Amino acid sequence: MRRSIPFVAVALGAALTLSACGGGDAEEPEAAEPTAEETTDEEAPESEGGSLTIWVDETRQKAVEAAAADFEAETGTTVELVQKNFDDIRPDFLAQVPTGEGPDITVGAHDWLGGLTANGVVAPIELGDAAEGFEEVALQAFTQDGQVYGLPYAVENIALIRNTDLAPEAPATWDDAVAAGQAAGTPYPILIQMGETGDPYTMYPFQTSFGAPVFVQNEDGSYTPELALGGEAGTAFATWLQEQGQAGVLDTAVTYDVAVEAFANGESPFIIGGPWMIESFEGLNLSIDPIPAAGDQPAQPFVGVQGFYISAQTENELLANDFLVNFMATEEAQTALYEAGGRPPALIAAADAASSDPITAGFRAVGSDAVPMPSIPEMGSVWEFWGVTEAQIVSGAAADPAAAWEQMVADIQAALDAAA
Repeated sequence: MRRSIPFVAVALGAALTLSACGGGDAEEPEAAEPTAEETTDEEAPESEGGSLTIWVDETRQKAVEAAAADFEAETGTTVELVQKNFDDIRPDFLAQVPTGEGPDITVGAHDWLGGLTANGVVAPIELGDAAEGFEEVALQAFTQDGQVYGLPYAVENIALIRNTDLAPEAPATWDDAVAAGQAAGTPYPILIQMGETGDPYTMYPFQTSFGAPVFVQNEDGSYTPELALGGEAGTAFATWLQEQGQAGVLDTAVTYDVAVEAFANGESPFIIGGPWMIESFEGLNLSIDPIPAAGDQPAQPFVGVQGFYISAQTENELLANDFLVNFMATEEAQTALYEAGGRPPALIAAADAASSDPITAGFRAVGSDAVPMPSIPEMGSVWEFWGVTEAQIVSGAAADPAAAWEQMVADIQAALDAAA
């Protein structure tokens, strides 16, 4: 294949890191290092006995294997793929990298980023001109302090999944959705999973429609640790939760399994959910639509982005960067990952091709206006209080929604202060 950027274009930024991690003499590379302008794609140095170890899960393994085979053929590098349970990757990576063990590259989710950088186990990736080829929200998700730490390959988010036989038109607002659901005469006007402990991930677009995001967001898409879900906007959302619970539209008895089964059985024209649900709805005529706003602002769901991280302790940072930027950031590789995982690609060219499928196109369109799930470490202090409070307000266990929401914000802030 033809490289999109010269192999040595990142050399100046990574040379010190390589010498430190590789255990060699930092003075050995003489000053006569070729510049990016002097080195063409054809002149890029090939590995002599170099190697990469990559952690993948079962879903991604075949797609990465194909790219690794091309990389081995072109560079002479030996690539070892280690299949791991996805749930084990993050804790194992955090445990092994500080000891000098672990992989050179691992698959992972963008919301791991805060913990990974706080523990110093990942290195920035140099995308160069390749950055222009990715969905903006995908790069935002892997950005921290102005640096990109992951090669994104898939974007996932929730949307309004509509049974077009029961609701021929997409609702413009929450009230429109409820009215259309009631007109359909189904048991549920709209299905939103909650359960007794709540589901703030699924409820988040409605919260944002009231102007109450969880944290203050920077212009580059990254987040500050300043809470933003309180105040009048948060109170308005909490009051709406109570109203919907009292009306029976939201119900803590509706868990994920209940919601999916009910929608599959035609018991509602609408369900809020992600592409992971679609295989359960075989035989239904579906449309993927924007989530209708309950407040006066757009309903913005969270975006989750999957990607690849480079270990901060790798002795092969240039090889790892080369593999990701020039072999995993191709339309072929990203399409293979899409076909394996069913999530819209992060690479625009691959996403354009995948959008020939209207389901993929629908989720992609909603995701383009969504916001990255916060990856800052402070996010870990939010979940314990957030969903439970929402569920208590909906069920009526919290009689005063404003007071319950205010207490939740205070509890989260106390947890943040304690962890600081």
